[in-house]
Amino acid sequence: MVAPLRQMGDNKPMAAITRGLEAEAYDRQYNDRDLVRRIIHYFQPYQRKVMIITVAIFLIAAANAAVPLLVAIGVDLMTDPGSSTLTPFLVAAVFVLGILIWLFNWVRRQLMVEVVQDVILAMRKDAFAAAARQDMSFYDKFSSGRVVSRITSDTQEFGEVLILSIDVINQLAVALILIVVLLGIEWRLTLAVLAMAPFVVMVALGFRTMARQVTQQGTRAMGEVNKSIQEAVTGIRVAKNFRQEQAIYDDFLLVNQQTYEINVRRGFVLANIFPTLNILSGIGTAVIIYFGGLASITGAISAAAWYLFISTIDRFWFPVTNLSAFWSQFQAGLSATERVFALMDVETAVTQTDDQPVPPLRGEIIFDHVSFRYSKQEQVLDHFSLTIPPGESVALVGHTGAGKSSIIKLAARFYEFQAGQICIDGRDIRTLNLHDYRRQVGIVSQVPFLFAGTVADNIRYGRPTASDADIQAMAHQIGEGEWLETLPDGLASDVGERGNRLSMGQRQLVALTRVLVQNPRIFILDEATASVDPFTESQIQQALNLIMRGRSSIIIAHRLSTVRAAHRIIVLQKGRIIEQGSHKSLMAQSGHYAELYDTYFRHQSTEYLESLGQWRLSGQP
Repeated sequence: MVAPLRQMGDNKPMAAITRGLEAEAYDRQYNDRDLVRRIIHYFQPYQRKVMIITVAIFLIAAANAAVPLLVAIGVDLMTDPGSSTLTPFLVAAVFVLGILIWLFNWVRRQLMVEVVQDVILAMRKDAFAAAARQDMSFYDKFSSGRVVSRITSDTQEFGEVLILSIDVINQLAVALILIVVLLGIEWRLTLAVLAMAPFVVMVALGFRTMARQVTQQGTRAMGEVNKSIQEAVTGIRVAKNFRQEQAIYDDFLLVNQQTYEINVRRGFVLANIFPTLNILSGIGTAVIIYFGGLASITGAISAAAWYLFISTIDRFWFPVTNLSAFWSQFQAGLSATERVFALMDVETAVTQTDDQPVPPLRGEIIFDHVSFRYSKQEQVLDHFSLTIPPGESVALVGHTGAGKSSIIKLAARFYEFQAGQICIDGRDIRTLNLHDYRRQVGIVSQVPFLFAGTVADNIRYGRPTASDADIQAMAHQIGEGEWLETLPDGLASDVGERGNRLSMGQRQLVALTRVLVQNPRIFILDEATASVDPFTESQIQQALNLIMRGRSSIIIAHRLSTVRAAHRIIVLQKGRIIEQGSHKSLMAQSGHYAELYDTYFRHQSTEYLESLGQWRLSGQP
């Protein structure tokens, strides 16, 4: 499959190759001045090291410029037999300059690596903080693999360009010093050289737009590769279940081939910069050699000065062409930085109007004519109102799409609602400090997520200051700790990636214990639908009873035991409350809840199980 793709790649139009690599909706265009200003901001904490690097650069430049001067003096001495005693001193001076150049280069590179890595570290911290700050709607729209690519690959590419930048600054210093040297040798020829330099620079700038464009496409392509790998690795279990390993491999081949073709084009653009500039500088050097030779023949310039000019002009053109080519290559770093800064500058959809501290909550929750939609075409709640007094547990039931999950997401402040008001203890939720508020909200999702580590580590995630004794005591409150006996090493058991070494029931118990340790004032549960054995279900229900005791609770219930344990059952249909009350009163109404009960809950009831047992005992077919 790879071979045909490669054959096709040679003749593919650019639009086909770059399909799917469009900019993200939050991407933005920055001008070079703004980008450079923000980059300089990251260097400010390291001004001392930067100054040392700058001094080392100019010392290296001065030493490099001094070498041809010493050689030229040696050429003059060769024509004067009486000055031969000075030759060893010139040789020694060139040797010392070589050592000094090596020493200054070592200092420059050592400090340069430290500063660049410090800048990348700071940039990655800011980018990761921005990614963590985003609300859940951001990750509904944008691939996490592409976000990872910006934090890792793009910052790394920027670091590589930074190292190149410092090398170019070194060459700039050499060029400036050599201009002074050339003016001292022969000012007319020097002016001729300087007149040719702008043509080299103009050609180099012509590559700028192409370099920026192909680099942006290259970084987006790498984001697609990261996305593909992440999805494949995350879903490998599903792929194996359905024997689709080859399918995900083929998908990866397509994305990888696309990246290959884009990077080949990028390499072609960047690789042509130096040859083009070298041709121009070569033409300039040939012209100067011709006219300089004429001047040497007529005696307008000495042989030593002519040698010095020729050797110096070579050293001059090298940094000039590097400087010109660098601007096109620098676009790669600016393009990568642009993507990182775009991530940092994303405005969160969830916006707080104030940052008020949150004292210990009583737990009163009021939805006051709240309207919410995920998109313009997807209205979920329309003027929805609900009051939950402190300490009350509410079970939300309804068919898929009724708005249950949206309600708990809004209560947790994961999404922004478009109209109405949500109040916590009489205060608008948008005025509260989100960090303080969420510390008092305990959430257990439908599929509990566990981080790699031990069971104890995951429980401690709810309260990092909890001691081992606290965790042990809390875990033993659930079924007197019998569930820990099912784990190979108790609290020290390794849960594996995403908790895959534990059963779904064990993951739920770990997640519930984590909330118990947190001791929240508001509890939100999207109860899992996975079936568990009766022993585990009783322990889960015991944990739920412990958590809901004295706390305001909003629960999406899938178990009859949880529904019955709630103080109030809210029946939802298309974002509206159509019934509410206790299990007994709702069943007496024979309304929508009774239909839901027959569909989802009846088979879990004791009466149903007893009748099923009697039916089997009767021997009826």
